[in-house]
Amino acid sequence: MSNSAFERYAPFIQEYIYRKSWTDLREVQVEACDAIMDTNKHVIVASGTASGKTEAAFFPILTILEKNPSTSVGVMYIGPLKALINDQFERLNELLDDREVPVWPWHGDISQSTKRKALQVAQGILQITPESLEALLMRHPGDACRLFSDLRFIVIDEIHALMGEDRGLQVLCLIARLEKLTGCRPRRIGLSATLNDYRPAMAYLSAGSSVGAIAVGITSHKRTISLCVESFPVAEDEKQAEQDLQKYYEFLYDNCHTKKCLVFANSRGNVEDVIAHMKYIAKQRGERDVFYVHHGSVSASLRQEAEHALRDHAGPTVAAATLTLELGIDIGDLDSTIQVGAPYTCSSFVQRLGRSGRRTGKSQMMFLNLYEPSCKNPYEVLPWDLLRSIAIIQLYLEERWVEPFIQKKKPFSLLAHQTLSTLMTYGELSPAELARKVLLLPAFRDTVSAGEYQDLLRYMLQEEYLQRIEGGGLIVGLKGEKITNHFSFYAVFQDEETYHVMSKDGEVGTLTNCPAVDEVFVLAGRSWRVVSIDEERKIIYVARTKSNRIPAWMGTGGDIHDKIVERMKRVLQEDTVYTYLQPNAQRLLSDTRKYARENGLLNSKVLPCSENSFFICPWCGTREIRTMAKLFSCGLKQTLDIYAVASSYYYLQITSGLSLDEFLSRCRSLSMDLDDPNMVLPQDQTPKIDKYDPMVPEALLRRAFLYNQMDVPSAISILRDIEMAAWT
Repeated sequence: MSNSAFERYAPFIQEYIYRKSWTDLREVQVEACDAIMDTNKHVIVASGTASGKTEAAFFPILTILEKNPSTSVGVMYIGPLKALINDQFERLNELLDDREVPVWPWHGDISQSTKRKALQVAQGILQITPESLEALLMRHPGDACRLFSDLRFIVIDEIHALMGEDRGLQVLCLIARLEKLTGCRPRRIGLSATLNDYRPAMAYLSAGSSVGAIAVGITSHKRTISLCVESFPVAEDEKQAEQDLQKYYEFLYDNCHTKKCLVFANSRGNVEDVIAHMKYIAKQRGERDVFYVHHGSVSASLRQEAEHALRDHAGPTVAAATLTLELGIDIGDLDSTIQVGAPYTCSSFVQRLGRSGRRTGKSQMMFLNLYEPSCKNPYEVLPWDLLRSIAIIQLYLEERWVEPFIQKKKPFSLLAHQTLSTLMTYGELSPAELARKVLLLPAFRDTVSAGEYQDLLRYMLQEEYLQRIEGGGLIVGLKGEKITNHFSFYAVFQDEETYHVMSKDGEVGTLTNCPAVDEVFVLAGRSWRVVSIDEERKIIYVARTKSNRIPAWMGTGGDIHDKIVERMKRVLQEDTVYTYLQPNAQRLLSDTRKYARENGLLNSKVLPCSENSFFICPWCGTREIRTMAKLFSCGLKQTLDIYAVASSYYYLQITSGLSLDEFLSRCRSLSMDLDDPNMVLPQDQTPKIDKYDPMVPEALLRRAFLYNQMDVPSAISILRDIEMAAWT
């Protein structure tokens, strides 16, 4: 191996590469070596799944620290999942097997003795979740100072999973608070496999820092892709529908049960449904049950069982999962992945595609869509899942496009959280000191005004989340103490109220709805009967039984970007034959194109339904559809004389006292205040969406809903475009 990067690595890393019998370094590893060792910038290491991003980052980092050791923990690795930290712990320990560089995992499942030892040694690499870092800074700022007094690097794994979320903003706040506390300025290294435009990611990574960022590995690790899409029509006749569904599940079974395979579905209920049918077919055929369930409501031990089976079993193993197996946990080399239904985002597609062929570089993915047509209106006839599958595939093949992340414009919930956390760190601060420490954090510096923060502090004082003491200083109040003293405070993502399901063998998982005693349901791919319920402790005690009833969980599908929906329309407009479509899917697409053209679905965005009712299908994203529905129900209700609004992912049905011509005419002359929450909310309604919204005054919550959940300028622009399209 004559690669210059290899020659620059520390000798123990060169020996590791020899032991692994690597014949060459990957392009991303060479680029990352130069960027990390030859510049002082923050670096995004961007490359496909299993392309060596972890080594690309850590080989040069460890080489630098070998030459110039840190006097404290030298590297902090921030991982979004405990399982990912555990996985990377094994990899780094193998790399550092004969070195005196300790690796410390630090999250809620790690023992206190391990954490005490890490504090005592205060050297090496510390792997931590955002929540555990929050707890450390808030509860033990002195320990944090000692651990990180000479911190050189912060590695943020799966950075795309954080950007655009409160959790991602929390990470930026934590880094800024840590830098303020310790006086150190570590370089930041972000790892990601699913980014398209890296400029927003570089801005995110360098937020609050005077140092810029660069991205490497963008064009590296090209892989061979094998795709196929098949659709299964389901008849309206109940008996025929049952036979159609049986064909669908048998097709799925035949394409996975002899392989190492991941089956992705968009909901926990769909995951349970798939595995229940796979187990039933295996039993009917007298074949091995090789099926596992992996989602957020399955217990950690059962999720680990599925991960170990995929990674370690020699024979066929099939696991159905939600997004819990999208991220880079090592589950070995899979033969293929199967997507049941269509993913909501290109980002999910890229992550899921990358789970197969990790070592061979040949990814295989099959899309399976059920088509259950309805004749209630012209748009319900369309096979939306098939169209979305094709659009997402084409956007990736044509442009390597994935969704840009959208940062919250008014993150007031996180603002209240960081206010309490900062006061817990320092004990007491004057209002001016508190404002300087919080408002200058990267999440709020350009989004929250001093006046908005004053309104928040007044409300938190009024509601006793904060308390003013003699001399004018602020401390955490009685209600604030109750919140901060609970371990759930460290997380900024919304918690579901859950019931823990317990069998004689331990925890099975969780449910968001409590079944009745003797009720039967499926969880973790197994059937359970409710024996008893402890309402106070929210525990459901169960025993094994037979059933096929899938429990219901709270939650909705994801948002669909407007570019995906626009591409869906192009799928109907063009005559392209997509080679990955199987016979049923090809026939269905051909029939749908003919239907859409014959019924004018592509010529106009407005279709009449009855004298005072009509459909609007603007072929735009979920956020814009949601905003238009709110505008029609609130701010534009009187102007457009609207009686009723029904909405779906893709279209609206409007009932109005106006004729269609008059309705469109009034849309043409719309004049409204785009910054007025009353346009999208009734005056007596204040949605509480984010976790700490109860600590935020109503006026700010309404503003947050307007800016975070809605896109009024785009919606108004679309409405005017709808008017013009219909008139022409």
